[in-house]
Amino acid sequence: MDWLNYHHLFYFWNVAREGTVSKAADKLHLARTTVTSQVRELEKATGNKLFQKKGRYLELTEFGQQVFAYAEEIFAIGHELTDFVRNGQSGSLKKFVVAMPDVVPKLIAFELLKPAIHHPDGLHIVCHEGKLEDLLADLALHKIDLIISDAPAPPTIDVRAYSHRLGECGMSFLAVPKIARKHRSGFPQSLHGAPMCLPTNHTAVRRSLNQWLDDHDIHPHVVAEFEDSALLKVFGQSGLGIVPIPTAIENEVRKQYGMHLVGRLEDIVDKFYAISVEKRVHHPAVLAIVKQARSKIFDH
Repeated sequence: MDWLNYHHLFYFWNVAREGTVSKAADKLHLARTTVTSQVRELEKATGNKLFQKKGRYLELTEFGQQVFAYAEEIFAIGHELTDFVRNGQSGSLKKFVVAMPDVVPKLIAFELLKPAIHHPDGLHIVCHEGKLEDLLADLALHKIDLIISDAPAPPTIDVRAYSHRLGECGMSFLAVPKIARKHRSGFPQSLHGAPMCLPTNHTAVRRSLNQWLDDHDIHPHVVAEFEDSALLKVFGQSGLGIVPIPTAIENEVRKQYGMHLVGRLEDIVDKFYAISVEKRVHHPAVLAIVKQARSKIFDH
């Protein structure tokens, strides 16, 4: 394909958004056959199927999903251009793309992103999750403005990325009231044999926790492991076991999930970093995030 036909892409984009050719045709005030033929022309040009039938609806193929993502950006920029031509300024907010590994607690992410949410310039915030290695690759391609992580960028990754320390805090252990009462006395030795839900072994905080438990000859009964921090808390809320969370968000987690404190450990430190392509941070939103993290969220 030497040149993309944007008319074909526009019809495809509408079908993908509406879910059926009929709905897209009604919206565009066109015949179904016209819309169908335009989508088929795009499939012919790309050499790949864009849709597959699923009941009464059309479902995007894996290739179609990628094309749709590009189409979303293309037509969003088109709308911005229209606004600019009409009144001399874009009606859209500047996009600020943030990403984080699943293990980063959502409440920590929310607190860290507050300065960007309330930034005076107004920002359209887009959040992604994924594996740190994949996110670093997207950062290098400038698809992401900032990564919030529980670990710095590994030196083994061949990506130009700089890790800015946001702060650190101790660890709090929470559980439903019945389990918390049972294991609060004699903490932390009371964790020996206690049911626990933990982050998976590849996370920095789990490695620190494992080392501390081994050093103190404490061996809990690990009933479940989670990559996603939110899922970890949900299972703790169900009464499955004790969960470790950063002390910085202890009060919020206790209120939101109805769990009680078992105990706190300052020896195990949960660290957080902002990873960007800037050696010295200049992006105003990133500057605001770093400043608030260091002055208000974490203990130093």
